Amino acid sequence: MSSRDVTAFRSEVRRWCAEHVPADWRVRQTRASDEAYVEFQRWWFQELRHAGYAVPHWPKAWGGGMSTAEQVALYQELAAHDAPRPTLAFVAVHHAAATLLEAGSEEQQLRHLPAILDGEIWAQGFSEPEAGSDLANLRTRAARHGDVYVVNGQKLWASGAQHADWCLLLARTDPDAPKRHGISYLLMDMRSPGIDVRPVRQATGESEFCEIFLEDVEIPVANRVGPEHEGWAVAQATLNAERGMTVLELAERLWQAGFRWLLELCSIPGPGGSRPIDDMVVVDHLARFESQLVALRAMCATTVQRHDEGRSGPADASVVKLFYSELLQRMTDFGAEIAGVAGHARTDKPRSSGWESGAWVLDFIGSWEWTIPGGTSEIQRTIIAERGLGLPREPARQDR
Repeated sequence: MSSRDVTAFRSEVRRWCAEHVPADWRVRQTRASDEAYVEFQRWWFQELRHAGYAVPHWPKAWGGGMSTAEQVALYQELAAHDAPRPTLAFVAVHHAAATLLEAGSEEQQLRHLPAILDGEIWAQGFSEPEAGSDLANLRTRAARHGDVYVVNGQKLWASGAQHADWCLLLARTDPDAPKRHGISYLLMDMRSPGIDVRPVRQATGESEFCEIFLEDVEIPVANRVGPEHEGWAVAQATLNAERGMTVLELAERLWQAGFRWLLELCSIPGPGGSRPIDDMVVVDHLARFESQLVALRAMCATTVQRHDEGRSGPADASVVKLFYSELLQRMTDFGAEIAGVAGHARTDKPRSSGWESGAWVLDFIGSWEWTIPGGTSEIQRTIIAERGLGLPREPARQDR
């Protein structure tokens, strides 16, 4: 696509944002009830959908098909106009869609991809109390009985599960197989009998994460994605979506919103009248953040481009996820330090915002989410070392 075409597209998005982004959404979403949050999220996703902006990374046949340059321009303008994030649709449009497009059957795609566009909400049931970073250690069991699997177990850290219609579920179908084998990938209807969803209250006061308890839950064999016992390979499509492609949008928001608000924060006079930005130590931190954000944005664009061209490296997604998550943590930590006591006294942030809302202490606490889910920073470094750089694998730990 020519630069002229991208410029025209950017102007189109800019005009749309000026007309459709609610000026008061942050006020309306601060202290919003669950019902108000869900209603707003559903409305906003449909606004994006009707404009053709909801799933730009999907294939053209399913309502996407934007070039890398167009996606970058779209996310830049949405961030620059402080548009709400479609947080409730995040798992559906990224994780579920990536899995279905990579490994789902035609029937599964036809059933769920249009439904996601209509507002179907998904949760991810991967982690367990004894299987977080070591996901292959999961114990949830799916025993096959004819045309159904009967599932028993527990899942943890399932974002938005209390609102979800469906769940991406990993369960062990062969308990005697080695850790990464004998796992199957299932699509679970959250309305099935035997499912108990319990929200987990977080340090921020929110209850975004949930526990899911499963007791004799029946899942049709037709809802399995990929071959039986080979769900670990299928799950990599989900995890790669979380580690790589989704960060393009988040990087633009960190640049367009997070860094801008950090500059504004540092420009506010303190009790003595001096501004933090007049301190050269602060200026040095800001300069480093700016250069790192420029690098992150370039890295994201390159990763998406390589993916589009079929040249993705085995560690590309891990590099992007690691860099973004730790930069987010450093920036929000610095913002919390600059905000001081007043920042620590702020106890609310708008729902439908990201991890760069300007409520610095809450954003910093929330930033830890990104260094843990989808593989901790330690896991990402191992992937980069072994798969990206070809270094020898770490020796297996010998239990005594």
